Order: sequence, then C-alpha cells, then structure tokens
Amino acid sequence: MTEAQDSGRKLTGWHVLAIFGGAFGVIIAVNIALAYNAIATFPGLEVPNSYVASQTFDVRRAEQEALRWTAHAEPRDGAVVLRFTDAGGQPVKPAELTAKLGRSTHVKDDHEPEFFWDGRQFVAADNLAPGHWNVWVKARSQDGTLFEQRLEFYVRG
Repeated sequence: MTEAQDSGRKLTGWHVLAIFGGAFGVIIAVNIALAYNAIATFPGLEVPNSYVASQTFDVRRAEQEALRWTAHAEPRDGAVVLRFTDAGGQPVKPAELTAKLGRSTHVKDDHEPEFFWDGRQFVAADNLAPGHWNVWVKARSQDGTLFEQRLEFYVRG
C-alpha cells in the first residue's frame, strides 16, 4: 500500500468559514434577485380594495350565474373571437361589452381591441404574439346584469 501524499495545505477554521459564507452569500443573492424580479414584474391589483369588493361578491355572482351565460375566447387568423352563449348553446349579444387583452406577467401588452358583432360572436382584428393571453371581459345583459370573467387562451408561434 502506498501512503496518500500530503499537499501541505490544511483545512482551517477560516477556510470553513469562507466556504459557509460563500454558500450563504450565493443563496441570499439569488433570493434577493428573485424577490426583486417578482415585485418588478407584478402587473397590479385586480380591485383597489378587496374587502369592499368581497362585500357584494355573493350577490354579483348569483346574478351572473342566473344569466346562465358561457363565454369563450380564442385566437383565429389575425383576430380574436369572443363568443357568449346561453344555457341552450345559442349566441347571446350583450347590451354592452368591454374586453381587455393582456398577459398575466406584465402590463406592457395590455390593450382594448375594438370588437364587432358578426351576428353570432364578437370579432376583433388583432395580431397577437405567441404565448399565453388573458381576456378580461365585462358584459352587460339587456336587463343590466353585469357579467365579468377572465378567459385564457394560447397563441401558437
């Protein structure tokens, strides 16, 4: 058997302290970078005061569910199609409609395209970049009931 050669260097307490300090320094730096990016890319709040919004939530939800509408959004050849149907699957044309398109992660792509009724659905000309998109829909029925929903779809590249 041969003896292991001694390199002449010893692991001292200062070396161990430097190793631990370096490891924790990397962990802290990564956490700070992730926290900064999470805060910097947060698009904002859905409602200004969640407590006030919660006070009427159940009533608004019941009214919206009573409409028995279903909303669907999809991209189609340089356009966005937004369709409302009733309980029987028939097209519904709301009295008023506003819709905002955007992404969940930032607000730089948020915009409100102009939707036109084609007799069955709403269509807006819009060349969307590939990726995940949201449509925040606010529609009002003929009797004044508000219908609000966030719809999602994916645009292939």
